[in-house]
Amino acid sequence: MKFEKIIFEKDNGVATITLNNPEARNSMTEKMADEFSSALDLLKKDKDIRVVVITGAGKAFCSGADLKAGTFPDGEISPIDKKDSAKNFYRKFLAIRELDIPVIASVNGPAIGAGCCLTLLSDIRIASEKATLSMSFVKIGLNPGMAGTYFLPRLVGTSKAFEMMITGDVIDAHEAYRIGLVNRVVPHEKLEESTGEYASKLAKGAPIPIRLIKNAIFSDVNSSVFSAIEYESFAQSLCFETKDFSEGVRAFLEKRSPNFTGK
Repeated sequence: MKFEKIIFEKDNGVATITLNNPEARNSMTEKMADEFSSALDLLKKDKDIRVVVITGAGKAFCSGADLKAGTFPDGEISPIDKKDSAKNFYRKFLAIRELDIPVIASVNGPAIGAGCCLTLLSDIRIASEKATLSMSFVKIGLNPGMAGTYFLPRLVGTSKAFEMMITGDVIDAHEAYRIGLVNRVVPHEKLEESTGEYASKLAKGAPIPIRLIKNAIFSDVNSSVFSAIEYESFAQSLCFETKDFSEGVRAFLEKRSPNFTGK
């Protein structure tokens, strides 16, 4: 499948989706959203892929929705139609949350508005020291979208999330790290290398427990201590029956690195 507004690559268990609209700072268009959704559909069917990396072409990660391209409707259409249009557009990116494998946002530059929300949808965020992030919706008279009001408070806390959303202020990578918005900050020229090394490390991990861990962390199974223990007991019972568990124990006893196959 050929793409125009994204670049889709696979290598050694790692898939990379690069937003490819650099002349507009990788702003989101309908075509990009459709292609992004199609790439995610391919990933859901590809059992050889264990990690996904999302990044941007050129100097920006993503500057949000492309308002110049008319991504969102205006003019004489009903509020309900406008609501449905925005929801359908965002859902094409929100489908990231349907992946049961780790998703890494490699933030190579500005991540603004919906671009910032795209980093929130990822499981891990690795930022270049040149990266900046902003929930800038309010600056154009708009409420945040793409479930930003759901994900941001869970990362940085309610008060900080509220402040970021009502001011739309831009924060740099080091401040983002300080408040827990990104997992690590690396020198700009080392971003691709650092992300690649981290993704490869995860890709060599045991796929079955990683999927189970992701489900536990990002779903409602941990709504109480007792439900967490119930889920963990169930998940461990599944892992006990896998070849990867046997391989992991053997590798530990033999003092070597395990070779996990996902079986």
